[in-house]
Amino acid sequence: MITMLKTLLKSVRQYKKPSVITPVFMAVEAFCECLIPFFMARMINTISAVGVTADEAMSVILRHGVILLALAVCSMTSGALAGKFAATASCGFASNLRHDMFHKVQSFSFANVDKFSSSSLVTRMTTDVGNVRMAYQMCLRIAIRVPLQFLFAIIMSFTINPKLAWIFVVIVPFLAFVIISIMRFVMPFFRRIFKKYDALNNSVQENVGGIRVVKAFVREEYEKEKFEKAADEVRNDFTKAEKILALNTPMMTFFINFASILISALAAYAIIDKTHWAAFEGFEVGSLSALISYGIQMLSCLMMFSMIFVMLSMSLEAARRIHEVLEEEPSLTSPENGVKEVKDGSIRFENVQFKYAKTAQSFALSDIDLDIQSGETVGILGSTGSSKTTLIQLIPRLYDTTEGRVTVGGVDVKDYDLDVLRREVSIVLQKNVLFSGTIKENLRWGDENATDEEIERVCKLAQADEFIRAFPDGYDTYIEQGGTNVSGGQKQRLCIARALLRKPKVLILDDSTSAVDTKTDALIRRAFAEEIPDTTKIIIAQRVSSVEHADKILVLDGGKIVEMGTPAELLEKGGIYAEIYEAQTKGSSKKEQGGEA
Repeated sequence: MITMLKTLLKSVRQYKKPSVITPVFMAVEAFCECLIPFFMARMINTISAVGVTADEAMSVILRHGVILLALAVCSMTSGALAGKFAATASCGFASNLRHDMFHKVQSFSFANVDKFSSSSLVTRMTTDVGNVRMAYQMCLRIAIRVPLQFLFAIIMSFTINPKLAWIFVVIVPFLAFVIISIMRFVMPFFRRIFKKYDALNNSVQENVGGIRVVKAFVREEYEKEKFEKAADEVRNDFTKAEKILALNTPMMTFFINFASILISALAAYAIIDKTHWAAFEGFEVGSLSALISYGIQMLSCLMMFSMIFVMLSMSLEAARRIHEVLEEEPSLTSPENGVKEVKDGSIRFENVQFKYAKTAQSFALSDIDLDIQSGETVGILGSTGSSKTTLIQLIPRLYDTTEGRVTVGGVDVKDYDLDVLRREVSIVLQKNVLFSGTIKENLRWGDENATDEEIERVCKLAQADEFIRAFPDGYDTYIEQGGTNVSGGQKQRLCIARALLRKPKVLILDDSTSAVDTKTDALIRRAFAEEIPDTTKIIIAQRVSSVEHADKILVLDGGKIVEMGTPAELLEKGGIYAEIYEAQTKGSSKKEQGGEA
């Protein structure tokens, strides 16, 4: 708990001053509010005393009226200033928390991201931070004010009449027991609620992200039912928690009202018959009024205290989830004094073994020995699940090998500065992603300082220039979030152009031409051979035609290289590659024959 609080409070930073000033103003407000019943009691006792004239009574009222007005103004001003500084501190704290979490996520490796679901990270940065912000604001205001006001009220009660004040002191442990018991039952519900929030957000995210698939398969009703189920689970747990918390107010009201009635009865009897109540000598109507006022203040303090407990119960789990993200250590980091230059595009795998988790029973990749010369074009084929993508992700060090090592330019990838390595190893992943913005803005992710001429050049290489110029706004065409206003093939070509803009020493295409026709695919490969001959090109494909002109082809199966060689060598060998080649070329021949007929 202490460690968690220390980690979170680091995000207060420039808002320390308003965070310190707020409790000071709250203390002043609490003190002023506790003095008001005291001076009211003195005024009532004085003017109701036997023998006081009208002029003397008016003088007392005016004198005490000025004091009460000053206390009220001071209390109001202090409360307003406390609210202003608390809002500044809590909103700033929440902003810093989101900033720190987002920056932390940016430093995560793929392995770290795999640990948290995207919907969970969204919930942590929004709902969880919001709960922590509210809790922080309440702690600055109510958590400081409540104990101080409660303490002041107890002290002032004892100054008026110690005998009656003890009634409040006796009742407090009972109230504390009630609050603690309620919180003990409520906490498990809040823990479950946050996990179910993740499931709810995940349902929304999947639905919105895959809305075209949902509509294509007419699965709207299924998605509605799935969402309603997740929403109902959140509602049910919240309802159960609120039912328990609902006991809070009536229990506290009962105890405080019981105390007020008991004090009123005893005090009234004492005022009427002072001869039998020596302990209440000098006790007047004003004192009774003050005691009841202090009783009400204690009630309001306890009510606010219960609110703090509720908020803290919710925010404690939220804080724990935020702490998990902030304390997560990136599994991949740049070494001190990492190598700052990649000499060339040569790649070597030396007895590489890899599994995604230490606890995994089998390796995703095993016994990988591979040597790729700089400037070579290497094709990779294999069935779904044969770990083709896993293999190429080890080159830019998106994951670290479990055993063995991978070198680029003759240097172990673990010895490179990560930014330098990833600038020189451009990868177009299987899932192409474009961001909202113009085509130029998207392409400049590859090189933010690229000129228009450089952008046009790489688009011509990627066979994207023609369709871009067909748009009314050309290169200034706005791309919707996720690239929803361009086709799959256009999206792939834009992503290839973006990767080329980096002028990498190694270019990896992970099935990145699957949505383009064979003619365009051939044009892209020809442009690569003519325009970037010194760049090492690794092409993962399902079509033999995409890799048949490669210098070397690998065939993966079950995470192992089962065949390796030139296309001619593999055809002559008559293995898996030859089977795929024959199956695909036969299919093409039949289509052509059918077309000619």
